Amino acid sequence: MKSQPKKIHFGRHTFVICDEVYEPSEDSFLIARNLSLTNGERVLDMGTGCGILAVIAAEKVNEVIAVDVNPYAVECAGKNAELNDVAVKVEVREGNLFSPVRDGEKFDLILFNAPYLPVEGDEGKNWIEKAWSGGETGRTVIDRFIDEVSEYLTEKGRALLVQSTFSDVDRTLEEFSKRGLIAKIIVEKKLFFESIMLIEVTPQNTIKRELV
Repeated sequence: MKSQPKKIHFGRHTFVICDEVYEPSEDSFLIARNLSLTNGERVLDMGTGCGILAVIAAEKVNEVIAVDVNPYAVECAGKNAELNDVAVKVEVREGNLFSPVRDGEKFDLILFNAPYLPVEGDEGKNWIEKAWSGGETGRTVIDRFIDEVSEYLTEKGRALLVQSTFSDVDRTLEEFSKRGLIAKIIVEKKLFFESIMLIEVTPQNTIKRELV
């Protein structure tokens, strides 16, 4: 007999955890608990996994684009959007980082629970490992995100990135600054061997305009 898929609950939401898809953990919940959204904003949930952040965001905004390189995650996120009655607001696309984003698309909020754990070799051996494998330094995917994110933010947009102290958070802050972005740690959660941090990123021109 085929076993029933695992389900988890977050708040009043229920999520099916499909085979080959990363199960939400403390890093996912760190973003989920610190989402501040305004009706009318357009959200990109990168590395959506089971779709937990896309679903939560869709309750407060009109449009969420959820992307993942894992085809099983794409299918799972779609199922969970339907299960939580927000499928009309969530579009799920398959692809690596920003590759599924169409020309000219920009977002008021970009969410990314990045693969940040250092491992030997550049990639994990299966889809689950790929969800947390950040290469030998833990920064393989993070550095690519830093290079590209500003192109997809609206003028007053922001990004939320989760990262571990295992993958050099100070360097992340410095690299964002080099690209004209303001990055600051807004939440930190200490775990047994590491801390995970939620980093907020905004364009410098947004900060300047608010001060005028």
